[in-house]
Amino acid sequence: MSLPGLPRRAMLAAALLMGASASRAHQLRPWPAGRAVPAMRLPMLGGGTWDLAQHRGHAVVASFWASWCEPCRDEMPSLALMAQRHAADGLVLVTVNYQEGERPIRGFLGKLDLDLPVLLDRDGACAAAWTPRVFPTTVLLDASGRPRQVVVGEVDWGAAEPRRWISDLLRAKR
Repeated sequence: MSLPGLPRRAMLAAALLMGASASRAHQLRPWPAGRAVPAMRLPMLGGGTWDLAQHRGHAVVASFWASWCEPCRDEMPSLALMAQRHAADGLVLVTVNYQEGERPIRGFLGKLDLDLPVLLDRDGACAAAWTPRVFPTTVLLDASGRPRQVVVGEVDWGAAEPRRWISDLLRAKR
């Protein structure tokens, strides 16, 4: 099986994740020590540009996804609810779409009845810089703009463990 623009190495990683138990279909990894923080400045669905540097002072959750990714479809509603739950806390959610056009993205969001900020990673360079290119992958950044953790694979953001990650992330900004 081949997926558009996805390297063989990422396919292998995805297959390994699929073998994980249903109760833990994700891996939580610390951001690698000494690894530089890549820039994240991308066009937004609907116009404008989003720049991570402009969100200093806020914890940021950056979710990398594609509409052809079934775990991404399953995860998105809980991700949106998590963002709503913590909006008053200053949490910023941004979703980064991997190499798709506006039409499939809008169709995807419409089917799920979601209104999320979507960045367009048209050439895949942002995903390559931030993730192992396994989807979904979510990067948790503290208020100083420093990535703390990378979550590889699908997560129920309403479950106890992810709620702790977000609480810890929000506490780190104080």
